[in-house]
Amino acid sequence: MSLEKIKIISLKISKNIKGDILKYINKKDKYFKTFGEIYFTEIKKNNTKGWNFHKRNQCLITVPYGKVKFTFAKKTNSKKKIAIIGKKNYSIIIIPPGNWFKFESLEKFSLVVSTLDNIHSDDETLKLPIK
Repeated sequence: MSLEKIKIISLKISKNIKGDILKYINKKDKYFKTFGEIYFTEIKKNNTKGWNFHKRNQCLITVPYGKVKFTFAKKTNSKKKIAIIGKKNYSIIIIPPGNWFKFESLEKFSLVVSTLDNIHSDDETLKLPIK
């Protein structure tokens, strides 16, 4: 997979006086393959999580709260692609299998939502320490 296959798509926020509604995913979306699992990751400012690598899983990632900088690479010491998303530029990042990524909160607290097309397994995922 190449870094060019990582896509960022703007998502819709419906304003509501009681609290905004942030649409994330619909089974009719072209980029949605199938459901494996969804998980939420909290991350505090200036903290980084990753490097993560999925051998088979596609990840669909959004940030409904806060602001997060994502870094993508084919190899952790190679050319990088950067994306910053959060509620102010609410988007979904589509990460095909075969890409390394890490992420860092740029605000006091951020929430990352990740949908995998299969259930997570340790033999499918690689992790490296942050550099």
